Amino acid sequence: MAFILELKNIGFSAQDDRKIVQDVSINFNKGAITGIVGPSGCGKSTILKMAAGLLVPTQGEVYYKNKNIAHMSYSENLDFRCQSAFVFQDSALWANQDLFQILELPLRIHFPKMDKKEREKRIKEAAGMAGYKKDLHIRPARLSMGEQKLLGFARAMICDPSLLFLDEWVESLDETSADRLIKIVKRKNKEGATVIFICHDMRIITDLSEYIVVIDDGKVTADAPKDAILRDLQLNDFLKAEIAS
Repeated sequence: MAFILELKNIGFSAQDDRKIVQDVSINFNKGAITGIVGPSGCGKSTILKMAAGLLVPTQGEVYYKNKNIAHMSYSENLDFRCQSAFVFQDSALWANQDLFQILELPLRIHFPKMDKKEREKRIKEAAGMAGYKKDLHIRPARLSMGEQKLLGFARAMICDPSLLFLDEWVESLDETSADRLIKIVKRKNKEGATVIFICHDMRIITDLSEYIVVIDDGKVTADAPKDAILRDLQLNDFLKAEIAS
């Protein structure tokens, strides 16, 4: 199976030189679903953001389709941004824009020739798919945390990406909403999308993952197919004790 994304000896240090991630190497298979798990504060989100090109590693390299993302041309980087999508743990919706504008921006950037009617259609479809059916011409401050999660997910899906980075994307959602987003992710994967996600819910980890990467104290302690991880009693106990909530 071909690797779509490769992290080679990446690390990240804070401004005070405190090491958050240390010498992490992970290969992600194209078309697979990989769960990144570990205790709170172990560096999972930092690794995911470096993989997505949102944080620059202080050491090591990240490769997308064998291309170092730090050395991509403008057009190559724009294509990478269009093909990939990140759902933030805190939704990261712009406070000074309304919901319609937030969903519209990726379309304006990646599909500048798309006409207004098509943009409006895409925006309504993305919001509805995620389960948001209220007014789009309000600002994020008027939404609950769960509704903000839905809009963050809709924004990530609006360009039909083939590489998904999901950071606690169903946290704060009711069971019905969470199930809806999980089904969308499964459908995207069946269509060929690669999925890399962070989650603390063991039910989701075991249901969704094909591969599991265990992170502890900024380092990879295990990286294997899900069944192999779950067969390892010590790792299974670690997952249940330190991750599930």
